[in-house]
Amino acid sequence: MRIIPTLALAWAPAALGLAACAPIAADAPTVADAAAQGGTLFVANKFGNTLTKIDLATGETVLEVPSCTNPHELATSPDGAHVALACYGGTSVDIFRTSDLARLKSVELGANARPHGIVWHANGALYATAEGRKSVFWIRDPLGKAETFEYGTGQEGSHMLAISPDARHAWTVDMGSGTVTLVDLLTRRAPLSVAVGVEPEGIALAPDGETLWVSARGSDKAFALDPMNLEIRSELATGAFPLRLAIRPQGDVAVTSDLADGGLTVIDLARAEAIRSIPVAGPEGAQERMQVTVIWSQDGERIYVAETGDDTIAEVDYASGRVRRRLEAGDGGDGLAVLP
Repeated sequence: MRIIPTLALAWAPAALGLAACAPIAADAPTVADAAAQGGTLFVANKFGNTLTKIDLATGETVLEVPSCTNPHELATSPDGAHVALACYGGTSVDIFRTSDLARLKSVELGANARPHGIVWHANGALYATAEGRKSVFWIRDPLGKAETFEYGTGQEGSHMLAISPDARHAWTVDMGSGTVTLVDLLTRRAPLSVAVGVEPEGIALAPDGETLWVSARGSDKAFALDPMNLEIRSELATGAFPLRLAIRPQGDVAVTSDLADGGLTVIDLARAEAIRSIPVAGPEGAQERMQVTVIWSQDGERIYVAETGDDTIAEVDYASGRVRRRLEAGDGGDGLAVLP
């Protein structure tokens, strides 16, 4: 029988405490391997209310600073100089400098906003869901005037989001309503919402903008949708409880984060087929580690998996499927962003 952890019900108000287990270093790479990869990992710690910066060359935390209440997702600016944090326990999007994690700005979205999903677009604008307001926000010139424009979805639990390359459209997964919603960011015509599986949560747009991918954690499935009419083109079985979906920057495959299995399902996007499974904690460690967010390194060689239950981030080698090491994060590490 599958056990669905309470922690995974992320659209409901998150629990504020969790007994953390001691992080376990696993399959550590050689010093040469680590130095060769380099880069920086940022982690939003939703129980500790902190933001962590990790040097990937050494695997060490170099900075951890107070953030805001119950931070969830985060996104780095196109130039890598800033990181924006969605303050799920509050009403703002907070912006930090990546070099020293100094907080530079707090952009208010209004009463009961509860921002969650966030994208820092190549055009320089920020986009975020405001779950408590059933809406999406466009934040223009976030480091300057920070003008905000709000678009209603009309759906409960608008949680994660994707933005088109031309920034004309946004898509949300609405966990409370069980829908996917298309929002027109320019004409403001009425949003389009369709039911997709049971509890859709993961969402990503293919790099070419031609296919919208959604994972539905209650269905144990991933769905390929037409982005403009939201018709389901295909569906496929994943591992158990796929609550996140991330597309490799090269655009060939995606992975789902299968919380109840403690692993990843690899999807060939061209064929819309599951082609491989990668164990991370495995079924025996799934309940303890409670993996949530997954992101790719820019070169597509590594996958970072937030194991919220024991405050670690698993670094997975994509080619071999091996967990190379586990990095210590803060209390309840969830949202992730990586810079080369």
